Amino acid sequence: MVAHSLIALVTLASLAQYFVMSLNVGRARGRLGVAAPATSGHPEFERLYRVQMNTLEWLVIFLPCLWLAAIFTGDLGLRATGVIAAIGVIWIVGRHIYMVSYVKDPKTRSRGFGLQALATLLLFLIALIGAVINLIPQ
Repeated sequence: MVAHSLIALVTLASLAQYFVMSLNVGRARGRLGVAAPATSGHPEFERLYRVQMNTLEWLVIFLPCLWLAAIFTGDLGLRATGVIAAIGVIWIVGRHIYMVSYVKDPKTRSRGFGLQALATLLLFLIALIGAVINLIPQ
């Protein structure tokens, strides 16, 4: 159960990060005068909105990969789950770097985007390999 708690904490941290991004968009609407349901207007608002939407697009890929990787490596022990959780933390850090750099200058977003994309790809591959290995009769 401790292993699942680590993955749950990473999941909750990624959702808290997304929640903060959503609040940032709401605050920018008021501060910059972009009334709902508009999704364009002031450039700073548009950048904050794109960060939020891009993060949502990636959460749909990241979270299942995180949990599937954890499930398929769970038999390997707490150390393996710790590695999966650490990859999840790397995803969160990548999204933070992406957010800060994109809002400042969208041309500088590549480092954060690449970091979170690599973390997602690793989790995907770990989950895929785990699923295939589980199909092989023991």
